[in-house]
Amino acid sequence: MALLSLTRLAGRSAAVTVGDQSMSGDDLLEAATAVAGQVAGAGTVAVDATASLDTVVALTGCLLAGTTLVPVPPDAGPVERGHILRDSGAQLLLGPDPTLPAGGGIDRGGPGQHPAVGPDTPALILYTSGTTGAPKGVPVTSANIAADLDALAEAWAWTPDDTLVHGLPLFHVHGLVLGVIGALRVGCRLVHTGRPTPEAYAAAGGTLYFGVPTIWSRICADRPSARALRAARLLVSGSAALPAPVFHTLAELTGQAPVERYGMTETLITVSSRADGERRPGWVGTPLAGVHTRLAGEAGEQLPADGETIGELQVRGPMVFDGYLGAAGRGDFTPDGWFRTGDVATIDQAGWHRIVGRASTDLIKSGGYRIGAGEVENVLLTHPAVREAAVVGAPDADLGQRVVAYVVAEGVSPQSLIDFVATELSAHKRPRDVRIVDALPRNAMGKVQKKLLHDDRR
Repeated sequence: MALLSLTRLAGRSAAVTVGDQSMSGDDLLEAATAVAGQVAGAGTVAVDATASLDTVVALTGCLLAGTTLVPVPPDAGPVERGHILRDSGAQLLLGPDPTLPAGGGIDRGGPGQHPAVGPDTPALILYTSGTTGAPKGVPVTSANIAADLDALAEAWAWTPDDTLVHGLPLFHVHGLVLGVIGALRVGCRLVHTGRPTPEAYAAAGGTLYFGVPTIWSRICADRPSARALRAARLLVSGSAALPAPVFHTLAELTGQAPVERYGMTETLITVSSRADGERRPGWVGTPLAGVHTRLAGEAGEQLPADGETIGELQVRGPMVFDGYLGAAGRGDFTPDGWFRTGDVATIDQAGWHRIVGRASTDLIKSGGYRIGAGEVENVLLTHPAVREAAVVGAPDADLGQRVVAYVVAEGVSPQSLIDFVATELSAHKRPRDVRIVDALPRNAMGKVQKKLLHDDRR
């Protein structure tokens, strides 16, 4: 089966809508075919991945032509943009009009001047967030994407009868792979709201909604918009942990608990709760079809799946990439072929996963204890005065690391929040320091950028 199922969209008058512009299934196929003819043989093609029909057409055309697409964040600065274009080896850059090559140091030659695409060429090269250095290129093949989307379609009962609604950026896995290619593979109608406002989500009339915690939190704060989603059959949250209070409020207002899932740029989505199954706040579900997971300790030993033990999450499956662009060897894989996610998690006996966070920022080793930042954050978020919370480990001469919490809150003292956590969790998990701030730094997907808090840890 081809990666896309555009024939399922034939005859639909508004198969794809982005903002206030719509395109029929027939027009999408015609426009994408024109782009495919323009880029055929170009090897690697970059596109300014704005939230627009142009981006959808460019993506579709590149996939039809078998070229490799590199989505460039539209808000990327010149350093990041230049790195992505050079590192990926992009030979064309598609601008606002996806049929016209453009710019900035990229070869402007016609398609005939570029080498033919080999069978192992990736469909996409996605770039990581670059929190630990320059963004790394992640080649993702059509086989990776197809395996992942088919597993998600099974888990979420996703069919051509759905209308998918989201307002996510079109240069990440969530918004691009799931949110565009997913709709084009399943053959369902796609509505991209442009900006992910509560009002836009409420007005879209979808059956299946994608969002990140920031979006769902804002929807919960707009009760009429939240209640308008009662007609939907599935609300999916991902890209960051969904706070338990948001989970419960969303369930109360919409009449259904959200589905949570877990994945990375390198693995696509590997774990999720199901449309017809249990949904637990703070847990992201069980492995998708074809996926295997395990926990490893600091020495590489396999840890028990008992729901309590915290270890590095390792995964393998048909959606996992083969290695970073241009990287020598497979240093991010174990000798027996498992991808080391760098995330820490617990797995219970039923296979349910709870993601603690990144090993580098969310696993705090304090006084001989291993503390998950997410557990402390969730408790802080249950306090009525707290709107946002981020917990990190700060160097401490006595404890090794001490728990430090940054919170957006009003009318509450740091000590009262420390005492509040101590009444809900073990005493060693309480913050030793709480700092009230105006806002937490977040990226385009709503993830808190804890590295930006690093310089203030003292």
